[in-house]
Amino acid sequence: MVVVTLQRKKCIGCNYCVELAPEQFQMSKKDGKCVLLKSMEKKGFFTIKSHDNAIYEPCKQAQLACPVKIISTKIV
Repeated sequence: MVVVTLQRKKCIGCNYCVELAPEQFQMSKKDGKCVLLKSMEKKGFFTIKSHDNAIYEPCKQAQLACPVKIISTKIV
């Protein structure tokens, strides 16, 4: 299972995550910050848990490219 977490409040809107993993991330037209699609929010952290291991690599690339280091991607 792949777990991806986003700290949305700290997003600076650079758009790298959307470019690298468009299936999981999208930019909000409302505030210019990224949105982790189909995620659940808890205490400012947005998380998805997926059995689709194909999302791991693009999300990991988004994590590495993020200049403010607010994306976490792991396999559990």
